[in-house]
Amino acid sequence: MTDVLILGGTGWLSGRVARRLLVGGATVMCLARGGRPSPEGASLVIADRDDPTAYDMVSGRDWDHVVDISSRADHVSGAVAALGDRAARWTYVSSVSAYSDDETTGADESSPLHPPARAGDEYEYGPQKVAAEEAVRALGDRALVVRPGLIVGDGDPSDRFGYWAAAFLRAADDPVLVPRAEGRSTQVIDVEDLAAFISTTTATGAVNAIGDAHPLEEVLAAVREAARHRGEVVVAGDDWLLEHGVAHWAGARSLPLWLPVEMTGFMTRSNRAYRAAGGELRSVEDTIEAVIVDEDARGVDRPRRAGLTRDEERELLRLLA
Repeated sequence: MTDVLILGGTGWLSGRVARRLLVGGATVMCLARGGRPSPEGASLVIADRDDPTAYDMVSGRDWDHVVDISSRADHVSGAVAALGDRAARWTYVSSVSAYSDDETTGADESSPLHPPARAGDEYEYGPQKVAAEEAVRALGDRALVVRPGLIVGDGDPSDRFGYWAAAFLRAADDPVLVPRAEGRSTQVIDVEDLAAFISTTTATGAVNAIGDAHPLEEVLAAVREAARHRGEVVVAGDDWLLEHGVAHWAGARSLPLWLPVEMTGFMTRSNRAYRAAGGELRSVEDTIEAVIVDEDARGVDRPRRAGLTRDEERELLRLLA
């Protein structure tokens, strides 16, 4: 029986990884700060990774597999120092945000990375991931670095992909504001596909865990169709949106999936290594259907971490009219 330690295991992605491993017959222990339960069948060690003694309760045994998802390099390097000698395999979930080149279309795992973050640097997500990767890659051929793109699916706490499902659902017969999408792509991976890959692959090295690139215009149209939106779709240009305080990609008062026009490579990266390593991809339409059901159940007007409120959207539509 495989013994797996998940540094996390109670969150959106890591919880799914834990459940996949449990179904596959592994014994799973989660190390987390608490506040959320571990998946049924997994044990839980409550520890704060800011504490130098965080790994004391799990460092005295051998592990067949350690999985870490942290976006803080000090947490990752501390875990490797404490547990690396006792781990037969180590998977670190990084991000395509580790890459410094966001312009080259079809770039693979050899694309240049950001300089790694160092102690005392102001926090930046990409450089933190690179520094964390450095710590893990020191384990040599025992290590897998997974670089997902935008992770989507039901229960997504980032609200980015789900924003569009909510926007079309809440509007019903009324208009929805969208960015100019011609020439832009979107590239996502369903959380269930990513969890399956992490829990089953035997690959090592670095792998871009991403879906196929699709025209953004087609994806938004597919979301609209699945939501049965019957209103007008109102397109706003980049300059107009920026002039009116609408942000790219994520966060408050944003239009998710919309990126600066020069970031042509961010959502068009190669996934050849992922497919070669056994990674599977469900259709975008299947993911959209699951997200539509989830957003409808969670409430399309709930507070969100990304996107426009309906009132903000209405005001922008009024200004465009």
